[in-house]
Amino acid sequence: MKENGKLLVRQFLTTLAVVTLFLTPALGQKSAKARDYYNRGLQKQESGDLDGAIADYDKALELEPRFATAYNNRANIKLQKGDLDGAISDYSKAVELNPRNVEPYFNRGVVRMQKGEHDGAIADFTSAIQLVPEFAMAYNNRGNARKAMGDLEGAVSDYTKAIEFNPKLTIAYYNRGTAYQAKENKAAAISDYTYALGADPKFVDAYINRAQVWQSQKDFDKAIADYSKAIELKPDAGVYYARGTALQGKQDLNAALVDYAKAISLDPNLAEAYSARGVIETLQGKKTEAIQDFENAFRIQPSLRQIFKEFIEKRLSATPR
Repeated sequence: MKENGKLLVRQFLTTLAVVTLFLTPALGQKSAKARDYYNRGLQKQESGDLDGAIADYDKALELEPRFATAYNNRANIKLQKGDLDGAISDYSKAVELNPRNVEPYFNRGVVRMQKGEHDGAIADFTSAIQLVPEFAMAYNNRGNARKAMGDLEGAVSDYTKAIEFNPKLTIAYYNRGTAYQAKENKAAAISDYTYALGADPKFVDAYINRAQVWQSQKDFDKAIADYSKAIELKPDAGVYYARGTALQGKQDLNAALVDYAKAISLDPNLAEAYSARGVIETLQGKKTEAIQDFENAFRIQPSLRQIFKEFIEKRLSATPR
């Protein structure tokens, strides 16, 4: 299986902690009232009253338009609410008012990553690193942006730097593993995934990705073991399908059929599971079942028809239409 967003659901997302920041010393005559609104907004934000917090930050900014931390915290809430453009606008204002504060650069970089603006994200994480050279998570996230742009060497370099500054940053090992995997450096990828799993034995994606590497080396037993652990932790149609392909590679066809059936029961639109099951059914002489499975696969994903056209023409006397 190729690396994809579904399996690598941890490839580039980070958790934004709401950080209580110090107010600048001179906020003018209205600073006390602005501070009151800010502090109340912070309390509401921490208690989960996001709309109430935004209203208080709005009031604070009306009284003191240069209140950088209020912009930053309001941006955090907008990000939580899915208003990515609004978050970027507020982070940008915070940067403009206080260019020496690292947090808005880092947070804006995270939002730009979510929007697919990788160049802008790299610029923001670079600014964060310039302000705090030992900022491990900024290196990690810049590595994510570089990897998304195809710069695997740059990504590996950034992940390595993140690990240098924080040897316990498990996500950086995992992310570096994905970059090594994309570079076909399988031994290094396995090493990083193994480290990540040693630090976090419930890291589902690390099991899945390590299984992919084992499978690419035709070490089906190890791949099956890793897929099984991932399923134990979090049953998923895609992982049942993946384990089915490993079982099929091992020539354990009946076990593969069981996994494909489970994958289909969890996700009736998983076209690859139908086509994979159709292949085994064809080999086992189950012509009617195979034709039906191929028809389902082609209905869901028409591009599969061309992939299996030659196989069907050679193995089945009646080609699905």
